[in-house]
Amino acid sequence: MEMKSFVRANLDRVVAAVLVVFGLIALVVGWIGVSGTGLAAEQLPYLISGGLGGIAMIAVGCTVWVSADLQDEWRRLDALEERLVDLRKTSATAPAEAAAVDVTEVVERPAAARPRRRTAPKPKEAQA
Repeated sequence: MEMKSFVRANLDRVVAAVLVVFGLIALVVGWIGVSGTGLAAEQLPYLISGGLGGIAMIAVGCTVWVSADLQDEWRRLDALEERLVDLRKTSATAPAEAAAVDVTEVVERPAAARPRRRTAPKPKEAQA
């Protein structure tokens, strides 16, 4: 029963993994077919169906996996935004707390205003 619920919860990732596996199988079958013959005319069907089809399935599978990851990130960001809105609503009722935390600054701050990553200090020899 756990496997069934896992597949339902991660259907997009399961589809992506299946596509990648089938793509790899198609590449291997195509390679075996091409290696079994020396004539180019006999190799073309294996190249087209196995090679290009396998690469296409792998590309689509990877795209579906990345899409699933992005959906998870967007869900997390939406949940964070809802928490910030709730915090803003609760802080609006308490004026002393509202002065301490400005939620709009956190949510709407442009990238240029964000703190920069600190760099390592230069060695004393390079400063002289």
